[in-house]
Amino acid sequence: MSNFAPCRARATTGVSAHSRLALRVSATALAAALILPGHAAFAQVAPGVPNANSTAPAQVDAVTTAAEPTPQPADAVPAAPQDAAAVSAESDGGADIVVTGIRAGLESSAKIKRQSVLIVDSISAEDVGKLPDVSIADSLARLPGVTAQRLEGRDQRLSIRGLGPDFSTTLLNGREQVTTGDNRGVEFDQYPSEFFKNVNVYKSADASLIAAGIAGTVDLRMLRPLDQPNRIVAISARGQMNGIDKLNPDGTRYGYRASATYVDKFADDTLGIAIGVSATQTPSQNERYNAWGYSGTGTAADPFLVNGAKPYVQSNELKRYGGVATIEWQPSDSFHSTFDALYSHFQETQILRGIEFPLAGQLASAGTVGGTTVSGVTSSDGFVTDATFGNVFGVQRNDYNQRKADNYSFGWNNDLKLTDTIHLNVDASWSHADRTDFLLETNTGTGFAKSGAADTVTVKQNGNGTYTFSPTLDYTDTSVFKLTDPQGWGNNGTQQVVQTGFLNRPSFKDDLKSLRASLNGEFSNSVVKGWEAGGNYSQRKKTSAYTSYFLCPPGGGVGCTVASGSPLSSDVPSEALLGTNVALDYLGIPQMLTLDPLYLYNNTLQSAFDGRPSALVRDNVVLEKVWTGYAKVTIDGLVGDKPLKGSIGAQVVHSDQSSTGQIASVVGGAVTIAPVKESVKYTNFLPSATMSVELIPLGFVKVGASQTMIRPRLDQERVTQDVAINLTNIGQTPAGLFPVFTSTGGNVNLKPYQSTNIDLSFEKYFSGGGYVALSSYFKHLTDFVDPNNSLPYDFSALLPSLTAAQQAQVIAAGQTIGNVSLPDNTGRGEVLGVEATLSLPFKAITSALDGFGMFASGNYTQSTIKYGSNPTEAITLPGLSKYTASGTIYFEKWGFQARANYRYRSSFLAEVAGLSANPTYRTAKAEAILDAQIGYEFQSGPLRNFAILAQAKNLTDRPFVTYQNDDPRQVIDYQRYGRDYYVGITYKF
Repeated sequence: MSNFAPCRARATTGVSAHSRLALRVSATALAAALILPGHAAFAQVAPGVPNANSTAPAQVDAVTTAAEPTPQPADAVPAAPQDAAAVSAESDGGADIVVTGIRAGLESSAKIKRQSVLIVDSISAEDVGKLPDVSIADSLARLPGVTAQRLEGRDQRLSIRGLGPDFSTTLLNGREQVTTGDNRGVEFDQYPSEFFKNVNVYKSADASLIAAGIAGTVDLRMLRPLDQPNRIVAISARGQMNGIDKLNPDGTRYGYRASATYVDKFADDTLGIAIGVSATQTPSQNERYNAWGYSGTGTAADPFLVNGAKPYVQSNELKRYGGVATIEWQPSDSFHSTFDALYSHFQETQILRGIEFPLAGQLASAGTVGGTTVSGVTSSDGFVTDATFGNVFGVQRNDYNQRKADNYSFGWNNDLKLTDTIHLNVDASWSHADRTDFLLETNTGTGFAKSGAADTVTVKQNGNGTYTFSPTLDYTDTSVFKLTDPQGWGNNGTQQVVQTGFLNRPSFKDDLKSLRASLNGEFSNSVVKGWEAGGNYSQRKKTSAYTSYFLCPPGGGVGCTVASGSPLSSDVPSEALLGTNVALDYLGIPQMLTLDPLYLYNNTLQSAFDGRPSALVRDNVVLEKVWTGYAKVTIDGLVGDKPLKGSIGAQVVHSDQSSTGQIASVVGGAVTIAPVKESVKYTNFLPSATMSVELIPLGFVKVGASQTMIRPRLDQERVTQDVAINLTNIGQTPAGLFPVFTSTGGNVNLKPYQSTNIDLSFEKYFSGGGYVALSSYFKHLTDFVDPNNSLPYDFSALLPSLTAAQQAQVIAAGQTIGNVSLPDNTGRGEVLGVEATLSLPFKAITSALDGFGMFASGNYTQSTIKYGSNPTEAITLPGLSKYTASGTIYFEKWGFQARANYRYRSSFLAEVAGLSANPTYRTAKAEAILDAQIGYEFQSGPLRNFAILAQAKNLTDRPFVTYQNDDPRQVIDYQRYGRDYYVGITYKF
């Protein structure tokens, strides 16, 4: 205790000092001249229409434009001349044709896009509770400029216009949402797709769009009951089967999905309710291969040789139960109230089994004690294709991961008509997420720290970049393989432990409260048609707590340490054997020992708390208090004889962000911690302008200019620091290569990314339905966060932690200066690109093709982002594919429907789980995925409104593949998920 107090005080002082030294790049303010067109004729305005906001496309079917917290559609305004031609197709007899299903969804999406002065793309439900794909992310990935990275076989990590999920925001009914993920990016699995009528992706900004992202803003829109003409009762059920049989005996390849929706109106259609429930059990299988990397230089004399590998089989099961409810009340034209509620319970279980093979990464010839040997080497084109490794000590893994999450979202919106032209709107919301993880690893091997029987493993490279393995040991033999730490990897920061397993128990709480109020009104007889001014206060608190344990064999010792006499190994209990051994035959391994890891954890292994500094320092709280004020005017008039709509406005955003956490270090063989808290305040000014002019009938030019911002990752804003003192470097020179003091952590002083945006879109809508659009975009990014930034810092305050002799050596060698690694806003650069879309019902070509159609899009994006630490070399943006494309062809008529969709994205930098589940980035290979579906809905008789549907995903069986060093031959991850098949029924009363 005598050493703890002074060290604690010094650590706290040191953090405050180095935070003040953090590099800072000042924000770039938007400077753009907005020229208002002259000689504008006054537009005709319908009397009594409340705040007909022409900039708002969010929900086409909304009744009251002021009743939602985001820009609203133009439906409250009498249809513009261009709308009349495109609202409905007519038969030869002049009667309206009712369009449903795929075509109805495409027409609704086109209507949203056409009516908006913002640049927006949308997905609309084909019917109540039926978005066009299995998940929200699947549907969004078909939109122009939107791509999805697959995680565990499911589309999850969305990129918009080349910028990953850290650069976009997700709203629910216009309200910012928390996430069950580690940072800000929303995991779309937390939202059942059956609950949404529209999903809109805004690609340009508007002053009233609070919490807009740099890349774009995804807005999930629920159904509004007062907009529905009739009572709705709909039920659906669907079964699922993985194309790959279950890879683990305790897994499954079968799943289901069921939902029910009820919508009705009461009290003379002034009160409406909508209720939905959903249950999902989704399995997936994953044949995984992971390489440790490659040694060598890739020449004939020194070919690349695989350092090691981890082949695994993985079985996942996602269970989700959820419900939504909307109560909408409009007793008069003067008052409109809407309450939304959503709850979702999410549980995902992963079972992983495999073997880690240390190979060239542990060669004895490279100095590794007890290292491997290599012989029989055959190489081709600078790559070893065949080799035999001796003295290999494999690590068998039987792992179990479970994630549980609960997501709550509530919103209450009230719109009050104060006068004929002025409305008051008040919106309150709360979004909350709780998540806990249980990440269990168990190890078996032939003996502790390479003391057992060694294996000889022959490897042979496959055409896809993976390797097959031919071991000589029987990995199912319990007389050879024991519960132990085969490589002796366990260390608690001060001494060796017997790490037979490891348990991570992180938990997260994300809480967001928001209150918004605004006034909006109209001007008479003016091209400046309306105005809106308001404010929003939000408070977001993200709490991250981590607990981890070493697991070791039973029978004695303290803290699982070797020195205290902890057993080095123990026999595998027969009760832990599942009876059926897993095969890794896809990589040549016939079988491995297959255990129940939960039995081992609950009945066999003993645990010891992980008190390493790097473990203790992870706990943190990030708090953001944000005040946003905004004002804008809307424009609706004629320039010459051309209709012009738009808005000009600005936001002022004041932020107060803070973080609490700990500083941790090891001093004199003891772990020390010190609490720390820091905060920062700053203000941003964000102007925006959007214009849409109809140059030709149904032909629009849309222009947007704006300054937007997005906050950094929450884990980058944490205040925690892990201070390391490396005693072995004392006295060694040069000091820069042999630092004694270093520190790693977050930076609470981080400012938001800033982007100056120019957006341009040309859109032509066809009178018979469909449209063609060509858009371009340019983003000038500043305050770009460099996650690997470091700066020198004088650690002299920590010298008293050393002995007098050590202090003298450190001072003489100039080693009081060390590196502090923390993210900072040092980067800047540009992103630019073009995207094209064609939606074409083939009846526009000839009536013989009525029912057939297509939807296709393509995107090209390039970026040049440079960090201040390396201003000559551009980085690769995570999630950016230079080329993306999507094409859908469909047929729908007489109740039949069929659709096939093909998606392509070029190579990109993917975020994957690295060591200890920490995120890391690797280049992913280009991929193309084919999905298809076919169905029939009965049109008459007792089965009318009964529909059957069959779907298939990933028909190309495309794997997810990453590689390193810009060399596709150096494969790191190879994950094959296989195909998925679905059969479902729907009935609407």
